[in-house]
Amino acid sequence: MSDLIRRCVAPLSVAGTLFALSHANASDAIGASGRGDVPADRLHEKKNQKAPNSNRNFESGDVENLTVKGHGFNTMHQNLGLSRMPQDVLHTAQTIDVVPQELMRQQNVKSLDEALRNVPGVTSSIGEGAGGMNGDQFLIRGFQAQNDIYEDGLRDFGVYSRDSFNLETVSVIKGPSSEVFGNGTTGGAINMITKSPTLANRYAAEFSGGSGSYYRGTLDINQKINDSTAFQLSGMGDEHNVVGRDYIYSHRWGVAPSIAFGLGKRATLVLQYMHQSENSVPDFGVPVVTKPGAAYGQPITAYGIRRTNFYGTSSDQNATNDNMETARFTYKLNDHIMFYDDLRGGQYYRTFAASKATCDTTCVDNYFDGNAANALVARSGPNGAGKGVGAGTYMAPLPYQQQSWSVQNVASMVANFRTGFLKHQLVAGFDLERVSDRREQSTYLKAKPYASLVNPNPYVGNLDLVSGDSNPGGLVNLGGIGAKANSNGYGFDTGLFLFDQVWFTDWLSVKGGFRWDRWQTTYNVTGGDVSKYPDKHFHDVSGVFNPNVSLIVTPDSHQTYYFTWASSTTPMGMYVTNGSVPIRPGTNSFASPEKAQLYEVGAKYSLFHDRMGFTASLFRLDKGNALNADPVTGQIESSSDRQRNQGLELSAGGVILPGWNVTATYALYDSDTTSSATAANRGKNVQYVPHNQATLWTAYNAFSNKPYNFMVGGGVTWRQHVWLNAANTVRAPANLDFSAVISHRFNEHWKISMNGYNLANRLNYQSLFSNRVTPSAGRMFLGELSMVY
Repeated sequence: MSDLIRRCVAPLSVAGTLFALSHANASDAIGASGRGDVPADRLHEKKNQKAPNSNRNFESGDVENLTVKGHGFNTMHQNLGLSRMPQDVLHTAQTIDVVPQELMRQQNVKSLDEALRNVPGVTSSIGEGAGGMNGDQFLIRGFQAQNDIYEDGLRDFGVYSRDSFNLETVSVIKGPSSEVFGNGTTGGAINMITKSPTLANRYAAEFSGGSGSYYRGTLDINQKINDSTAFQLSGMGDEHNVVGRDYIYSHRWGVAPSIAFGLGKRATLVLQYMHQSENSVPDFGVPVVTKPGAAYGQPITAYGIRRTNFYGTSSDQNATNDNMETARFTYKLNDHIMFYDDLRGGQYYRTFAASKATCDTTCVDNYFDGNAANALVARSGPNGAGKGVGAGTYMAPLPYQQQSWSVQNVASMVANFRTGFLKHQLVAGFDLERVSDRREQSTYLKAKPYASLVNPNPYVGNLDLVSGDSNPGGLVNLGGIGAKANSNGYGFDTGLFLFDQVWFTDWLSVKGGFRWDRWQTTYNVTGGDVSKYPDKHFHDVSGVFNPNVSLIVTPDSHQTYYFTWASSTTPMGMYVTNGSVPIRPGTNSFASPEKAQLYEVGAKYSLFHDRMGFTASLFRLDKGNALNADPVTGQIESSSDRQRNQGLELSAGGVILPGWNVTATYALYDSDTTSSATAANRGKNVQYVPHNQATLWTAYNAFSNKPYNFMVGGGVTWRQHVWLNAANTVRAPANLDFSAVISHRFNEHWKISMNGYNLANRLNYQSLFSNRVTPSAGRMFLGELSMVY
């Protein structure tokens, strides 16, 4: 990594300069929020029990009650809301990016996808059942993470676009974390902290409207019932089109009630329910083509095709109905031992039909040879339109109906104790989860007509949708599986975890532990023409062991230095709900699990009276038997490739001066394929990993106590170009997005604001896949009126 370290010296010098941007007179500080019980925007006069990190003795009754004023932009003291990770961000030996609620408020964030645009290294992907507005499909540091989305530490198995109406904060825990979360987490894990009842009454409502026929309303009520019981209700309705994309829209609504018993007592129980429904059009974007004579391919919109072009049909649909019921129990046995038990059930329903454009060689030649009127794209199937002979295409992606359910229970204990002169924090517990999925494939009796590359028409009439069993010839033939109409399967995981942090002195500690999992998956394909393609049943059992060790140095309560080694395993069959083929037959190599190892050294600071937080980390992430998505079907497959991503990540956040907040991140990545069965791919960059990426957001409150007060802010997100395939022959151009906000408070209860997005109206690309990309929304403005009592 010596070459990488030399390239990192200059950015580190910039970070050192940022340290000097603080004003010594301001005294804002932030406290941990304890499993998300206190909203980030209401960190006023709350009591915290300090996490047992450095410079503390664990004697009986050694509990500090602190009264602080907090500001959500220095996230170093942010509690992660996970019993399995009891320390705050500052004292956790891993790169963690937190998107605080106040930042989401200033940016008027409306979805998980929008929140994660503040985090470098997170990319939206178009996979099976995905697309611009159809399901969160993320990659972290270039590696698949659609199965690594968590809510309050429990896995969210649904495939839907998660709205932000019930979110407090969003954290991205970078690098393998299988010892905490179980199988998966190759690139990292995304954890959302949801709103939870508190003993402070609060009534809030917001209404937004603007470009793209955007209408949105949210409601947030928190009501104290008695000295230890409270009720909370969040609701949302959202309807909008997408600026710069024809025919794309989303209608969704959601409600999330919760009630908490025993607040402030030894035993606390929180019961939560979340429902979200959506009806939208899936956007599979525009094709990526290689212009004759060009060194690499780009989106067709880079060559004069309108960004608004939609190559789908009027039959395309994404209808989701998602429900989750959660019970979170906490019991304080004494000053040293805490018990936690979190239980969740989920039910997910989806009706899905989409189209994807394929512009083949004939299409490309016609367009660039001046014969654009004859440039035709196919809307489905692995082949293009050619010269347009025939009625069209029938194949993938085919419509289907999906029903999934899941249940997970995580029980854990956190114990603080001594053995002689050594101090310990021990975390132990078990994790049981099961997820089941059933799909019924449909087919079209009529072909999808070819579309004009220049002027596509989505109105293709009735395509005669029927079940796959009644039209076996219209089903997609998958290698080793056949053309099957129906599928069902389940995954069942039993996990045991144990890790201990041991302090040799007040400033030196070692944390080590492991998690053992037994992952069992069954996958069945039935129906269709069974005489030609018999029903098949696959079963896989994997026992995996993932250790983790960290060396942590904390000279004082404001700084931490660490070295971490961690591992993760992703068995075949993990993608039960968000992959069309959880288990795919093949060679032993292809059926083997994906494995990853992380080496990371980092530093974290909370300085200037806890007003500013800074992080810097160098990492190397090695992945074996890498999982990739098939460009035609979207199914997740093992490739047998070995990949490496290494780099530098920097962040700074907090209050520079009273009323002036800032959040900034920078990432430098150096990725390559170190081993591949395809010799030409060796040494090439890993798909979807930019070389450079950065974000900046800052806002200033002027005349805050005057009738003429206002807040003005803005920021930029930048991502260098990324390669879309393993051969590095096609790529998506760089993204550059400018945004801004201005707001005014009429009094302590009412506020009006205006947000502007993509102010330069640049042609950016948000969701990526190996042969197509989705253009981001164009310039848009959104006004908001909010009320808080």
